[in-house]
Amino acid sequence: MKRIGLLLLLSGVLFGVARPSALIPDQVRIDTGVLAGVTGATQPTVRVFKGIPYAAPPLGEIRWRAPRPAARWDGVRKADAFGAPCAAGAPAAGRGGARGAAPGQAPAAAAPPREPARSEDCLYANVWTSASSPNDKRPVMVWIYGGGFTGGSGGLAWYDGENLAAKGPVIVTFNYRLGSLGFFAHPDLAKEAGHPGSGNYGMMDAIAALQWVKRNIAAFGGDPDKVTVAGESAGAIMVGALVGSPQAKGLFTRAIAESGGWMGLTMGRMQTAAVAEANGVKAMQTIGVSTIADLRAKPLSELSIQGAGLVVDGFLIPEDLSYTFQAGKQNAVDVLTGSNKDEANFGVCSGVGGRGGPAMTAAMFRNGAERRFGDAADAYVKLYGVMSDADAPAAAHMACADEISWNMRQWAAAQVAKGKKAYTYLFSHIQTLNGQPSPQGATHTSEISFAWNNPKGQPTQTWNESDLKLADQMSSYWVNFISKGDPNGSGLAHWPEFKDLSNSSVMVFAETPQVEPAVPAAKLAFYAGAFQRLLKGTTN
Repeated sequence: MKRIGLLLLLSGVLFGVARPSALIPDQVRIDTGVLAGVTGATQPTVRVFKGIPYAAPPLGEIRWRAPRPAARWDGVRKADAFGAPCAAGAPAAGRGGARGAAPGQAPAAAAPPREPARSEDCLYANVWTSASSPNDKRPVMVWIYGGGFTGGSGGLAWYDGENLAAKGPVIVTFNYRLGSLGFFAHPDLAKEAGHPGSGNYGMMDAIAALQWVKRNIAAFGGDPDKVTVAGESAGAIMVGALVGSPQAKGLFTRAIAESGGWMGLTMGRMQTAAVAEANGVKAMQTIGVSTIADLRAKPLSELSIQGAGLVVDGFLIPEDLSYTFQAGKQNAVDVLTGSNKDEANFGVCSGVGGRGGPAMTAAMFRNGAERRFGDAADAYVKLYGVMSDADAPAAAHMACADEISWNMRQWAAAQVAKGKKAYTYLFSHIQTLNGQPSPQGATHTSEISFAWNNPKGQPTQTWNESDLKLADQMSSYWVNFISKGDPNGSGLAHWPEFKDLSNSSVMVFAETPQVEPAVPAAKLAFYAGAFQRLLKGTTN
């Protein structure tokens, strides 16, 4: 443990990141009142403010409405404990991100709860800052957690911001509404909203949190004009939607997306408001409720309806975002995007990887190719060399990661076409869990603790020196990008800008960061062609 602490302490020296010499006052004034924070548990140069209301509790009559302003308070509000994570309403389901613990992990025995129980009263933000005064104007990262839009929270140990904040930027996490409470759509909700479409309340929360940052982050020593919005999996999907949304324009200047984009992880069309609202009507009929008022009156324990996830609502998301990015109508921001080598081991691709089910066969691989790619199925099967059942499992595993990698690279290319900078990575390092290399490899979510320089991000992490060194390097790249829109810095291997889908290399985070030796041009060309056919409606 002494070695871990020493490495964390020296990280700013090793990679040229300035470290503060004094703390911001433990009391700060924001637009709703005075907050009293606490000194960091492991980083004495960091001040932490937890459980800050950024919007009013979305209860009763404001359930399924846009977030309302938080109430003011008198005196000093203690900001020493995380607010409740958001409840999802119906039982958690779906895919796409961190759900609070990696597969197979159990919570630490007898550990006190880090957060209260889940609740509808959950719209809280948390801030970590190493600024010495409100005039410091530090760069800011606002993090959106993953969890398939049904789980996760901003208070998870995974996203503890002390070690990142110690390197300079102000770190913000927040909770957003989940499941049926965050993404339920219904035509009556659209009528009362005063704008097209319904649903996307969790995305409205994200915009409200970014607006709160714009108004208040200077009190914590942050620069409201230098904000990076970042997320993983479902959080990265939300980041993609924000980059594409006219309602989020001007709220951030940079974006980081880890294993996720506006389409999700793999290519596909977004759900329309018409479909989502029709499903909402059916859901209400199933539980015997006829009006939104009656549904709002139901207690949380009886709210057995499902949310729809992000939908094309005609307001926050005016059209399928693939068309928005294709036409170059998205917000002009610098991006850092990437994915992991063994994404499939998390079960994020249909029919592939570590969630059980029948073993992949050559026939299954071909059938999937025909369903998704039509006349291009033969080329896809040939591309992955599937000649027999023995070839199929590894090919499906590789294809899952390749398609997600293409998704991240094509997003980078879209931002370059807008005249912005882009950097892309592939994470392939296998971390140490319970003293052994992770059996899941470099699976979905495994990069998170490294980007956050967080050796205690998950209960089973027992990192060796190689893990610690890579986390220090990787987090320094992230901090540099947050600070200046360029991840490169002193003592770090050069990370080239991403320019073109067909020939630009990415940074590979293996045991030692290194530039990709060869661009997988044939695979990228296949997925790019399939995407164009999808947009034209010639494939499923």
